[in-house]
Amino acid sequence: MDSRLFTRATLTPPPPPPPPSLLLPAARRPWPEKPGLGARIAGRRPRRSPAVVASASRCESSSLNTPLVPESAAGRYLTRVLQNQRQLFHAAVAEELKQLADDRDAAVSRVLLSAGSDEACLHRRIAEIKERDRQVAIKDVMYMLILYKFSEIRVHLVPKLSRCIYNGRLEIWPAKDWELESIHGIDVLEMIKEHVAAVIGLRVDSSVTDNWATTHIQRLQLGQLYAASVLYGYFLKSASLRHHLECSLALSPQGHRVFHRNSLHSPKIWPYGWNNLVCGRVINDKLSLGKASIQDGNHGKLRCYVMGFDPETLQRCAKVRSREAMDLIEKHSCALFGDGKMGLITSDDVILTSFSSLKRLVLEAIAFGSFLWDVEEHVDTVYKLNDN
Repeated sequence: MDSRLFTRATLTPPPPPPPPSLLLPAARRPWPEKPGLGARIAGRRPRRSPAVVASASRCESSSLNTPLVPESAAGRYLTRVLQNQRQLFHAAVAEELKQLADDRDAAVSRVLLSAGSDEACLHRRIAEIKERDRQVAIKDVMYMLILYKFSEIRVHLVPKLSRCIYNGRLEIWPAKDWELESIHGIDVLEMIKEHVAAVIGLRVDSSVTDNWATTHIQRLQLGQLYAASVLYGYFLKSASLRHHLECSLALSPQGHRVFHRNSLHSPKIWPYGWNNLVCGRVINDKLSLGKASIQDGNHGKLRCYVMGFDPETLQRCAKVRSREAMDLIEKHSCALFGDGKMGLITSDDVILTSFSSLKRLVLEAIAFGSFLWDVEEHVDTVYKLNDN
């Protein structure tokens, strides 16, 4: 009997598979699927090029992968706060700025108190060393504030360029063009598009095919292009604020009275004049301030305003105000394009890249310059920066 049961068990067919409704959904299956299997079955190809896919793991933009690494204790502390306790970031920045300002005031007091004594030279030397440390710290604080502003628009800085180059090709993904352009007004954005077209040769109305076309550029030239675009973003921020202020004064009764009272006796108050504000259009001697011209969209644009600058005003708007901000531009550019510890852009190798990646770098640089202007203004109210 046991042999019959054994024979019946071996001849019994296996149970039928469960119906499809009892199968686990794909998202809940406990086993992983092979990457790209569905795309290969459907005959689809990935949209990104092999160079992009191969270098994506090394060229990953994140808050932990910035070109410039903070060197001071204040910078490292703010990095941790930004990553783990974002809501406390501004309070932490205010605390660090106040501490740095208090330390500098205390150092100056010690030097003054020790003047004429045998320890004067020692205190002066200690103050110089502490000042160098504070300079490193204040630049780190400014850099972290810029990173915070980028994080507000959900954009991470491009990491070191060496991590984004694979087989001599540079690709930056995702582009983030919309986010980087969203921080600017319409007039500023118009000038930015002209700048992009001028420096990389990409038309404003370019197609997707044009954006992904490739070109060759030297690493040194790319670094110079980035630094120049940072300065251009800084200049646009300064010029747009001056434009907004002058338009506000021109359209207000108080501004009309101030200008009418001071313009004839103190022409230096308005060094570039209201004529330049309306693209060189001559205003009558009654000093009407050109209200109608300013309200006219064609004559009140920022581009016309900037074109009317005289050399002195142009230099004033384009000049970086503090030495710390100028050093930060140089340090960030060298960290992004430089060669390791030297931090110098000495390589003259030629890079193959797409116009889309070039545009990404230019837009990021312009945003960096604009944010730098805001950060410099904020920090200078608490910790007096050195004039450039």
